[in-house]
Amino acid sequence: MKTYMAKTGEVEGKWYIVDATNIALGRLASCVAKILRGKNNPLFTPHVDTGDSVIIINADNILLTGKKKQQKFYYRHTGYLGGLKSTRYDKLLSTNADKVIMLAVKRMIPDTVLGRVMFRKLKVYTGNVHPHEAQKPELLKLKL
Repeated sequence: MKTYMAKTGEVEGKWYIVDATNIALGRLASCVAKILRGKNNPLFTPHVDTGDSVIIINADNILLTGKKKQQKFYYRHTGYLGGLKSTRYDKLLSTNADKVIMLAVKRMIPDTVLGRVMFRKLKVYTGNVHPHEAQKPELLKLKL
């Protein structure tokens, strides 16, 4: 018995569309990260990009449980001394709702060159409209 290892040219990527309306942020991010990584594919190989592309629509209708909307913060650092910047979740959601989902998914995929390739296949839009109709995306119903 030999273990099958997929090669880069052999993998055909699909396009999926996910509606983020009333779905918890962490559950959505973990399911999308699994699809981007290719773990739902029987050809999954850890060192090859076997994942599919994902389009997330209605990012502004994402759901958070509990008091996280007022208590959750996003932190970034400018690189200078004392340069820690914090933004509350509700403010970030009102200005950049797509960034909230992108940050959650980015932190769930590997921090390698392959992870950056996977992350480029994620497209997030705040509204119901997206410019990827030519790729014929399939509607994906997440099992949460």
